[in-house]
Amino acid sequence: MTDATVTPPPTAKPNAQPAPTPEHFSDRAREILRQIVETYVETGEPVGSRTLSKRSGMTLSPATIRNVMADLEDSGLLYALHTSAGRLPTDSGLRLFVDGLLEVGNLTRDERERIEGQCAATGRSLEDVLSEATEQLSGLASCAGVVTVPRREESYRHIEFVNLAPGRALVVMVTDTGAVENRLVSVPVGLSASVFWQAANYLNSRLAGRSLDDVRRQVEQELQAHSADLDELASRVVAAGIAAWSGEPDTRNLIVRGQARLLEDVNAVGDLERIRKLFGLLETKRDLLNLLDSTQKGEGVQIYIGAENMLFSQTGCSMIIAPYAKGDGRIIGAIGVVGPSRLNYARIIPLVDYTAKVLGRALGRDGPVAVRTER
Repeated sequence: MTDATVTPPPTAKPNAQPAPTPEHFSDRAREILRQIVETYVETGEPVGSRTLSKRSGMTLSPATIRNVMADLEDSGLLYALHTSAGRLPTDSGLRLFVDGLLEVGNLTRDERERIEGQCAATGRSLEDVLSEATEQLSGLASCAGVVTVPRREESYRHIEFVNLAPGRALVVMVTDTGAVENRLVSVPVGLSASVFWQAANYLNSRLAGRSLDDVRRQVEQELQAHSADLDELASRVVAAGIAAWSGEPDTRNLIVRGQARLLEDVNAVGDLERIRKLFGLLETKRDLLNLLDSTQKGEGVQIYIGAENMLFSQTGCSMIIAPYAKGDGRIIGAIGVVGPSRLNYARIIPLVDYTAKVLGRALGRDGPVAVRTER
């Protein structure tokens, strides 16, 4: 590959027609596109008609292949760095390949066992389980691995209010693990001890080992509907106590492993520049974390290719990601890989899918594991 490969593939225009599907093309065109993408994934080089004609299973002449390649280029699925060069797939070409032409491979027994071993949750913190599972996935896929750590959802068993000074009170919360947390809140001046007692009893009757988010939603609904059995002053204390936790900092975290593996297959200055930009994205984490959060609204493996997502528009990279769920089916995070757009999709998609499923089963089967948080 030469330095000319710094030229990025064309991106879709704002008013472009809907992307073509495999049904728009002949069997011959689909096969040639598939061969081009597979050769590009393998070598990273532009693919010429003579190269294709020599591949196993291709019985077409170079001239016939060139004609078909020209049609695919006109359809926005291929592009050339210059007139006499071979062709490379655009993001649209990769998307059509992934959605309609890809034959997903099967994992070996050794790969499955390695993933299962790293996802075992017994006796380890959640961060350790996720970190080691991501490191394993990164190694198997030869990409950077990424995973979101779920928000901390501790259950609580007791709450009380301590009157400190006129207009100030301390809210003390005790978790099911025995940890004690407290917040300072503003309350109406001149409250009696009975008002604090009434507010605490009201909240304690609803905690019962539930997460604070669950309790907060119920309390807010009852206060808005005026269905809570509280007088006005006690309602204001309850609202202040709940609000004290509404401003909790975002406890999400993103674990990234195996960034160095992105440098193992860099053949040109242009590739290195795109990887440098991706490193910056992985270091920032926040935008990537927001994208990973959005994947949790879907099911199964999701694939983002190049400029399809603004986050990767300048990096020429792709992400393969899948949500993982607890035993009750509730999605709590996402795990996957980020790498160059010429990822080995056939191999990596089943790796990501299996890791997400095993991780979810491990967390559900082995019960809650300790969550190590920074203080």
